[in-house]
Amino acid sequence: MTQLPSGKIVAPADRTRLDQVFMQVLLDVQAQAQQSRPPQAGNLAAMFHKEEVSEALQGCAMLIAGWNQNRIDEAGSKRAARALRALELPELAGRIENLVKIDEA
Repeated sequence: MTQLPSGKIVAPADRTRLDQVFMQVLLDVQAQAQQSRPPQAGNLAAMFHKEEVSEALQGCAMLIAGWNQNRIDEAGSKRAARALRALELPELAGRIENLVKIDEA
């Protein structure tokens, strides 16, 4: 049995209108996550950091895939926000979580 993707549906007209804003948020979040550094020295910290950056980027990829299907992917949003908080980037996590409201302005 296939599980249907979860998330908020975005009207195609809203998606077209907001595409540049949505993508700019994601590109900025991805760039900042990739530029972040481990909070401490050492191989273990570096390994954890690399894993969390990968999680954040995968969450962003899920959001982009959902956006291309006129929805904001809930699982992708949660995955990216959780990883960004683990990277000590709570403001970026908040930006990801606020994407669900992008069409409400």
